[in-house]
Amino acid sequence: MSSKLLKGTAILTIGLFLSKALGLFYLIPFYAIVGEENIGLYQYAYIPYNIALSVAISGAPLAISKFVSKYNALGDYATGRKILRGSMGIMVFSGIASFLILFFLAEPIAHLVRTDDEQIFTVEEIAGVIRWVSYALLVVPMMSIIRGFLQGYNKMEPTAVSQLVEQIVRIAVVLIGGFIVVNFLHESPKVAVNFAVFAAAIGAVASLGVLYYYWRKYKPELDYLLAKSPPASDVTIKDMYAEVITYIIPFILVGVINPLYQFVDMITFNSAMKSIGLAAVSDTYLGMLNLLTHKFVMIPVMVATGFSMTLIPVITGDYTKKNQVGITRSLDQTYQIMLYLTVPMVIGLVLLSDELYQFLYSKSDVGAAILASYAPVAVLFGLYTVTAAILQGIDRHKWIVFTSLFGLLLKLMLNIPLIKLFETNGAIIATAIGYSAAVGLNILIITKTLHYHSKLVFRRLILIGILNVVMFIAVFFTLKGLNAVNPVDGKMHALLYILICAGVGVVVYGYLSLKTGLAQKLFGERLTRITNKLGL
Repeated sequence: MSSKLLKGTAILTIGLFLSKALGLFYLIPFYAIVGEENIGLYQYAYIPYNIALSVAISGAPLAISKFVSKYNALGDYATGRKILRGSMGIMVFSGIASFLILFFLAEPIAHLVRTDDEQIFTVEEIAGVIRWVSYALLVVPMMSIIRGFLQGYNKMEPTAVSQLVEQIVRIAVVLIGGFIVVNFLHESPKVAVNFAVFAAAIGAVASLGVLYYYWRKYKPELDYLLAKSPPASDVTIKDMYAEVITYIIPFILVGVINPLYQFVDMITFNSAMKSIGLAAVSDTYLGMLNLLTHKFVMIPVMVATGFSMTLIPVITGDYTKKNQVGITRSLDQTYQIMLYLTVPMVIGLVLLSDELYQFLYSKSDVGAAILASYAPVAVLFGLYTVTAAILQGIDRHKWIVFTSLFGLLLKLMLNIPLIKLFETNGAIIATAIGYSAAVGLNILIITKTLHYHSKLVFRRLILIGILNVVMFIAVFFTLKGLNAVNPVDGKMHALLYILICAGVGVVVYGYLSLKTGLAQKLFGERLTRITNKLGL
């Protein structure tokens, strides 16, 4: 890989990480502005928006990047421009169509969500936030095409910078605008939420401005290459999308499956809670589940899949070469790293759920309980992402569609009866069952397709389990001791206990991992050299 491409990839990775990190942590000050009850309105906008956005874009950036890169490699830069013009027209139409659909479906969706007069939010308020967020769909599809086109020239910086600027502007508008609306204009926090969801459109416009800047910057170079290009080939936009449609759909489905699970909760949770006499708190509990705790449950998934997904191209290469030893070794490492990193973070979220929820938001027994119950599902989220990526790497795209939809169907079937039995935990259990089915089938297909059998990974997973049990005991008694001496009182007090307990967990888990040699085996020789110097 050239140094230029390596630099571009690094910039893109860093930009994506920073963008996602900002997307997680801005909720803390926004929660303080609008309060626990009103923030639930926010998630009613973003779940249907995320689904509509995935459908509107439909894998376009991937397709554009792939085809521009392909024809550029042949010296045919004219075809890349032709594809850009044709795709831009499609994306403008797609953006307008998705905006209109979401805008006019806002009220029917709101009627599905609003099932009882005791609920906090009215149909008009829920439909309002959905309509306000839908305006972003007019801009984002066009933006995705430009990003994909420039990535086809190995120019990753525009995507990374535009995503980061989009997130920064959006969050600034959310927080500053919300603060002004509530504290200076003295409007309802619900008005602030409307303004906050419209910030997605403002952020998208800012991102489009950044992309325009880069387009102007690169235009002389792009025009120079175009001038040297032979006439464009006769490839059509229809041909282009026909060629990639088989792997676009699985990519879209993997990206949108989590919002689809949340959408099932969104349209079934309130009616199920109403049937057991809990309509008055259903909006608040659903906000805790689908927004406040969900954002932080995804942190272990981001970290673990970031490490393990780097092994997927290796698995693809070994599969192509029919290297069975390499396949087994790579799968062993993927599963081990995934669980080695995810499980301890999940344990930390469970043990410190009270302190984390109090520090991040406010003291809430219900919110902390939901976080503690929901955190273990992060392991399934991570395994689904990794196993689906492996199936993509070995060209089992149809199986991804089948297993993903099968898991979603189970969620849809079980959600209402389980919510009636276990309230919010019922929705979590239904999600866990759906993901477990999808992950189990994915692993079965991977095992049969790749002829994967390994006793090593089973022994290592037992070792990882033992290390986590020891860490759990150490953190549990540390937290018990701290609370026995001085119970938590306030956000800073909660943060202090979080830092102490997290430190104990890291030291115990890290020391045992190094002492047993597990960390060295998972992360390579460089770590071995470091531990030798430290005498471990």
